[in-house]
Amino acid sequence: MNTLVQSARPAVPSGRELARHPLFRAGAPLLVLLLADALLLPGFLHLEIKDGHLYGALVDIANRAAPLILAAIGMTLVVATRGVDISVGAVVALAGSVAAVLVGGDAEPHVALGTAFLAALAAALACGLWNGALVSGLGLQPIVATLILMVAGRGLAQLLTDGQIVTVYYAPYAWLGGGYLAGLPVALYLAGGVAVATGLLLRHTALGLFLRVVGINPVAARLAGVPAAALLVFAYAFSGLCAGLAGLVISSNVTSADANNAGLLLELDAILAVTLGGTALTGGNFSLAGSVLGALTIQALTYTIYALGVPPEVNLVVKAMVVFIVCIAQSPELRRMLGKGAQA
Repeated sequence: MNTLVQSARPAVPSGRELARHPLFRAGAPLLVLLLADALLLPGFLHLEIKDGHLYGALVDIANRAAPLILAAIGMTLVVATRGVDISVGAVVALAGSVAAVLVGGDAEPHVALGTAFLAALAAALACGLWNGALVSGLGLQPIVATLILMVAGRGLAQLLTDGQIVTVYYAPYAWLGGGYLAGLPVALYLAGGVAVATGLLLRHTALGLFLRVVGINPVAARLAGVPAAALLVFAYAFSGLCAGLAGLVISSNVTSADANNAGLLLELDAILAVTLGGTALTGGNFSLAGSVLGALTIQALTYTIYALGVPPEVNLVVKAMVVFIVCIAQSPELRRMLGKGAQA
């Protein structure tokens, strides 16, 4: 009887099993950073409510990470198909420019705010469909196909804004990126909603399985009847749409559109967030929750560097070191060497 009772109890994972869990590996760097900040920065964990809004370093990190979270969610699906989208930053700039130009620089909008936002998202979606058509239809390498839009997309944004910063004085424009809802930033609700909706879609439909199959072996996927071409188009279109949302958040937060600098190098941060989250660049298995944790880790790292008074240039060096470590950790040769050492 005792044996039956013991067997019915859920098995408690051991420390070694917990350490091997993908989300633990993705969340450990974030936890280390937050603990270091709590020790080095007085009041880091302090939260307070002012005028019905929750303020604090933790809220600020999550809020600033919202655009990167959105970009990383879209990038996760692309990387899962063994691809990459380096046009994310340009799409961010283009979406923000479209919305700002349509709303205009007057106290009253030239077009309805909802129409401007929808037009910006439509432009971002068109960019994603363009990338998907080049990759799936013409068979271009993903980095080459998205490199075209990386250059052209920012150029289009500069043409729309005449190379100038377009400032928006219509007050409701700032709500998406700088407003609050129930005490928390609206951007957090947007990023969290997209993450949850995408996770449910991948978990409760065959989409997640098909993306993994295409990433592991696209030829076998086509022979098995999986619509590989359509999935590739969807992945890049979804990435473009997520980048468009990120562009709206960034533009709304600063109530302007800067086609020259908006989203600059955001694609590299998104790729880094995805790899930190445990998604291999070789495609196949992916972790959406890990990508969110990776984005939070990058923002926490940026916050730590600035808060400690370290020169901003060091931020790029630290990110480069992190990319190097991640690439080395994913090296099959290193894993074989470690496996041989463990067996010996």
